[in-house]
Amino acid sequence: VQLQASGGGLVQAGGSLRLSCAASGRTFSSYEMGWFRQAPGKEREFVASITGGGSGTAYTDPVKGRFTISRDNAKNTVYLQMNTLKPEDTAVYFCAARRGAGLTYDPLAYEYWGQGTQVTVSS
Repeated sequence: VQLQASGGGLVQAGGSLRLSCAASGRTFSSYEMGWFRQAPGKEREFVASITGGGSGTAYTDPVKGRFTISRDNAKNTVYLQMNTLKPEDTAVYFCAARRGAGLTYDPLAYEYWGQGTQVTVSS
């Protein structure tokens, strides 16, 4: 599986961005998809994940109520809608994929990674 993330950019605090992650392959719906982020000098951290069918989602507490993960299996794409952005959301955002059911927060469990897209939120 190859993943291509896009949609990052520079936005003012309070603004919105939508990240997209396009995946190759025919079995996209069999993969749990996740978004992670890494700020300078910090470890990569879990942001959100979604089950293969899209019925289950999970979020880290700091983004709950502001970010929404979704997927379109017909387009092999997962999205991260980010609203009410804060300067502390500034990071490189990565999408990742793993085979299997359930929702996983651990980056080590994900087999495939995109290249990352920069999100910068100015105060």
